[in-house]
Amino acid sequence: MRAHPSLATPSIWRVLAAGAILLFPSPVAPQADEGAPDRGWRAEGTVTVSGGERVPYRSEVDRIILRDEGGQPTGEIWFTAYHRTDVRDASQRPLLFAYNGGPGSSSFWLHMGVMGPQRVSTPTTDHAGPPPFVLRENPHTLLDRVDIVMVDPVGTGFSRTLGDTPGSDFWGVEEDAEALTQFVQRYLSRTQRWNSPKYLLGESYGTMRSAVLAETLQGANIDLNGIVLVSAVLDLQTLIFSPGDDLPYIVNLPGYAVVSRYLGALPGEHPDLEEFMAEVEAFALGDYAAALLKGSLLTEVERSNVLDRLQAYTGLSRGFLERADLRVTAPEFEQELLRERGRVVGRLDARFTGFADDPLGQNADYDPQSSAIRGAYTAAWNTYLRETLEYDGEREYVPSGNVQPWNWSYGANVGFGQTGLTNVGPALARALRRNPTLEVLLVNGLYDLATPYFAAVWTMDHLGLPPELRDNIDRVDFEAGHMMYVHEPSLPRWRRALVAFIDRTSGRAATRDDP
Repeated sequence: MRAHPSLATPSIWRVLAAGAILLFPSPVAPQADEGAPDRGWRAEGTVTVSGGERVPYRSEVDRIILRDEGGQPTGEIWFTAYHRTDVRDASQRPLLFAYNGGPGSSSFWLHMGVMGPQRVSTPTTDHAGPPPFVLRENPHTLLDRVDIVMVDPVGTGFSRTLGDTPGSDFWGVEEDAEALTQFVQRYLSRTQRWNSPKYLLGESYGTMRSAVLAETLQGANIDLNGIVLVSAVLDLQTLIFSPGDDLPYIVNLPGYAVVSRYLGALPGEHPDLEEFMAEVEAFALGDYAAALLKGSLLTEVERSNVLDRLQAYTGLSRGFLERADLRVTAPEFEQELLRERGRVVGRLDARFTGFADDPLGQNADYDPQSSAIRGAYTAAWNTYLRETLEYDGEREYVPSGNVQPWNWSYGANVGFGQTGLTNVGPALARALRRNPTLEVLLVNGLYDLATPYFAAVWTMDHLGLPPELRDNIDRVDFEAGHMMYVHEPSLPRWRRALVAFIDRTSGRAATRDDP
């Protein structure tokens, strides 16, 4: 993995997986026009991007019908697309498919936070307050470089099953990727974009989706230019604090440390963030990992030394760390760090804090960041959808769908009829080995306790890639949380990082083929 750029620039679910072999979907035979252009909603607009260029575009709210092998409709995936309208040859213009995670989350978070031509402004770490909320032109959109398709998987947004098709046909690691593969195929055919440079951008569970989708798309003879993993989790073992498993404690510790530093909870001074990160990461993989792996063989002297370091790096009391047996889960950390102040720490973005519901509780009862912004994003999206995108249908948009039960089955069975936690890292590794020109951009929020930055870095370092492919993965860190686009000072750097990635991987950096 390439070293991350300097930070000096402006910079769970509890689930079990069952084993299964990944099956590539067969290409779907073309059907009569199922997207019904007369049913969609289209509008024209312009946006001024960073640097002052005025970009004209056409927006489209529409659907793709999914079909079974017999051609019968099984579901519909709705999307909002933006196409630049002043290009000479749209068939070769880069095309990016973007989605959030959950599973069960619609794409309106990314859409209204950073991807679309307008965004909702929530510029502080306080509650966004009551409506009305502010919608502004978004100069950080990528529309000058790439056409954007915001995708809502089945069960989210307007997307749904059709006929007697059960949701279980779409709600699972492999089922979801197969549905999105068919969606991409049909979208490329409808828009005549088969020869365009192609990208996936997913957030949170959307990164798991992208890893599997990259491989299933290859099985449908569709190669990608790049994948952007935003707040990534590919291996659930790094997030789920299972009894007897020390790995999640090891890879979560650096995240605890940078959060405690930000919130002023550490003894001593740590002025240089990068040096502090490197120091804690070395401790996590070294003395801390060795201590946990020793278990009851750890001597009292060794235990005392590790307790001292843990207290220095987390700000948690020595007594609490002793009672926790050196092992603190993320929900416990969120509740405990600011307990004496009567506050809890945000899971998605630890820069946000809130009043504790239960000051004596073990785990935080809610996420202050989610509570602070979800009303603003929901109101702004529904306003934008109806007033700017000109949607006048009667359907209500579902921000978060109940896509349960979700089938976490993926990968090999581990024996005795049991399975481990879902890990789609091998799918990404296979996609990279089979398409050695494919590149990945890992985008981390340092104050993210939901998908901690170091857990993602550890996963990338354990993909088992040959040396020749390790530099296919680049990394950029933001001094923000899970949704780093909520942090407005990070937006210029977000745009610079993604523009550079798209330009390089699409060939634009070499040709500068401007519209």
